[in-house]
Amino acid sequence: MPRERILTGDRPTGPLHLGHYVGSIQNRLALQDDYDCYFIIADVHTLTTRPEREYVAGLQDNIHAVAADYLACGIDPERSVMFVQSAVRETFELMTILSMLVSVPRLERVPNLKEMAKAANLDSMPYGLLGYPVLQAADILLPRAHLVPIGKDNESQVEVCRELARRFNRMYGEVFPEPRVLLGDVPTLVGTDGDAKMSKSLDNAIYLSDDRATVDRKVMAMFTDPNRVRADVPGRVEGNPVFIYHDAFNPNQEEVNDLKDRYRAGTVGDVEAKKKLATAINAFLEPIRQRRAGFLADEKRLDEILGAGNARARVLAQETMALVREAMGFGDWR
Repeated sequence: MPRERILTGDRPTGPLHLGHYVGSIQNRLALQDDYDCYFIIADVHTLTTRPEREYVAGLQDNIHAVAADYLACGIDPERSVMFVQSAVRETFELMTILSMLVSVPRLERVPNLKEMAKAANLDSMPYGLLGYPVLQAADILLPRAHLVPIGKDNESQVEVCRELARRFNRMYGEVFPEPRVLLGDVPTLVGTDGDAKMSKSLDNAIYLSDDRATVDRKVMAMFTDPNRVRADVPGRVEGNPVFIYHDAFNPNQEEVNDLKDRYRAGTVGDVEAKKKLATAINAFLEPIRQRRAGFLADEKRLDEILGAGNARARVLAQETMALVREAMGFGDWR
């Protein structure tokens, strides 16, 4: 029996950080054992908020960085398909067709779009950003994915894809599976400032590529309990970024429990808790850093992996578009 297919990925806005690992990558490592996984590096999606030439010119380096992060964390190109969105030209063809099946008012009801425009400091909604869910639907439907692993905050965008699949199938015949949302127990890692989720734009992230000294510096600057003015004052562990990170990255549970107990009792200082956290994060990141550096040093090998993934994605996309054209009665004049 063929395995169900998954489509998920990231926009190449820069190197990935610990929030990406906790929120998605570690889940993908498990998924590739049980599903036919397609991991997209969605470079075209970045144009919806950053179309400037200087930004576009940097996309190739960002794509390499994301690919190296994937591989360094354990994404296996022999078991999963890792590909670049713009390399699959059928994406634009299917997006155009799908855009005929959705209304502007429907897209305006997607809550994430206004948030994305605000975050990008856009005065008005560009056509491309309004159509973001349609482009995302093309990404999902081209490989005829059955499942889309996402966080709760992106569920509204995938619902547009589900509606488009249903409408196409009703109008032209059954071509697309209606993709299901795969909502796991995916935690959101707070930023080092403790105020929001980890984000490059907020400058509160620890990157998978950060060296030991950079990790030490960022951890020592982390927010803790704002009401704790001295080491002998009992502190709050719950919601404290330092202990959230200890729970996520320190495998020594005995050490973590001891730090928590002493922190609550006011018998351990922030410095000790942070130094032990930095040690744990660096131990976690060191093998990832080494593998990542190896992939980036061999750009030819990296391009070969991406090229092979692009080719596999294109074959499936071409099969899908042949089915789409046949169902629609659309002639192929190429």
